[in-house]
Amino acid sequence: MKNELYVHFHPDERPFVDRASEWVDRAAFAHELKLTDFLDPRQIEIVLSLANRNPDVQVRLSGGYEGAERMRAMLAPDYRVLDDEPANIALIEVTGGTQGHLQLDHGDYLGALLGLGIKRDRIGDLHIHEDRCHCLVAEEIADYINIHLRQVHRVHVLTDILPLEQLRIAASAMEEMNLSVASLRLDGIASDVHRISRSKIVDPIRAGRCRVNWKVEEDPSAPLKEGDVVSMQGLGRFKVLGVEGITKKGRMRVRIGKII
Repeated sequence: MKNELYVHFHPDERPFVDRASEWVDRAAFAHELKLTDFLDPRQIEIVLSLANRNPDVQVRLSGGYEGAERMRAMLAPDYRVLDDEPANIALIEVTGGTQGHLQLDHGDYLGALLGLGIKRDRIGDLHIHEDRCHCLVAEEIADYINIHLRQVHRVHVLTDILPLEQLRIAASAMEEMNLSVASLRLDGIASDVHRISRSKIVDPIRAGRCRVNWKVEEDPSAPLKEGDVVSMQGLGRFKVLGVEGITKKGRMRVRIGKII
C-alpha cells in the first residue's frame, strides 16, 4: 500500500508523505484534530491529495490572510465543526532602530528568525516593507520572538505583537526580463535568468537543489510552462510570466519575473 503511494511522489518527499499519511489516519480512525506547522505549497498539495483519498477526513487551511503562500493545515474527522477552531497564527511587527536606513530583505529577516533557533516550519509568510517587516508565525513562539529578536543583519530592531487585522501585505517585487531562448528547457532558462553558464546550472539541478512549483526537479531538460515558479537554492526564485511567440530566427520569446 505504502509503496503504491510512494510512486506519486519524489523520494525526498517520502518522510513528509509518511507524516501526512499518519495525520490523515489519526483524523479518520482516532477522531483526532491535528494542526500542522506552516506548510509550503507543495506540502499543502500532498496533504490535500492524501486527505482526498479518505472521505472521512476534512482539511482547513489558514495562512493568516487570503492568498497566503505558506499555511497551517487543520485535519479533522469530517463531522467536526472547524469554524471556531483557532489556527494559532500571530503577527510580529519588526521595525528598524537607529540603523533603519539599511535596506533589509526577505533573507535578512528569515535568517534572523532562524538564528534564534526557530525551525522554518514555524514561520509563515514574511511581508517586507521599506521600514519594517510583518512576520506571520506560529502563535506558540510569538512571545519568544518578541523577547529575543533584537537584531536583523546589522540593524538593531524593535518588535511588537499586533492583531492579525493590522497585517500589511506586501506584493512580491519582480524584476521583469524578456528572454529569447531556443526552447523552454529548465536549464536553458535558469542559466539565462541567473546569468550562469548552462554547464554550471546543470549540476545543482541534478543534485536536487532546484524546485519547480515547490517540487524537486532533477531533470535539466524538463520543460517549463507559463505560470511555473522555479527556485534554485542559493540563487532565488523566478516565475514564467508568459511565452510570447516565436522570433524570425525561430527562437521563443519568454517573459520572466525574477523575484527580488
